[in-house]
Amino acid sequence: MIMLYSCASSRIIDRPIIFDSQRIELTKEYLEKRYGIESDSININPNMIVLHWTAIPTLEGSFDAFNDPIIPGWRSIVENASTLNVSSHFLVARDGTIYRLMPETVMGRHVIGLNHCAIGIENVGGTRETPLTEAQLMSNIWLVNYLYDKYEIDYLIGHYEYTKFEGHELWLEKDDGYRTEKDDPGEEFMKAVRDATQKLNFKPLPQKQ
Repeated sequence: MIMLYSCASSRIIDRPIIFDSQRIELTKEYLEKRYGIESDSININPNMIVLHWTAIPTLEGSFDAFNDPIIPGWRSIVENASTLNVSSHFLVARDGTIYRLMPETVMGRHVIGLNHCAIGIENVGGTRETPLTEAQLMSNIWLVNYLYDKYEIDYLIGHYEYTKFEGHELWLEKDDGYRTEKDDPGEEFMKAVRDATQKLNFKPLPQKQ
């Protein structure tokens, strides 16, 4: 079912991915094995926003990539770390429509080492053929402001910046060999979002020693 979330956030449309008992158990398993967190809860206290692109040209294709609880076999690198499928809290269509795929305070799998504290925003596209749009930029700026007002958000990062947090108190990934190289959502897009949200005074990213 697709529905408007609330009048206070009427730009957000709920379009939930499958989050059944299987996905819940896989999320608990991920928390324990990757982060050393044993808990009956998969809730998070978000203090970071991570911006991404899907590199998939269509909304439906992007949605389908997150919908199944089990990760597809072609994603061999991340599949080896867990059978839990990747997911993100928000998906922004190329026309700027914002879809919420899962509750903001439930852990998704979208960024190594930091899932336990991060809200993920995915943007449809991102390839040379389907670069991110002005409408997506405006929606990301709006959404960052919305989430900042709702939660105690300290950090705003692009997915390509996640390894800067290695050694930081927020970093929990236990396997030093589990990393992927990322360039989403692009430095130009990230700079534009940061420039438009300067007044929020996010903390600077840590500098790796």
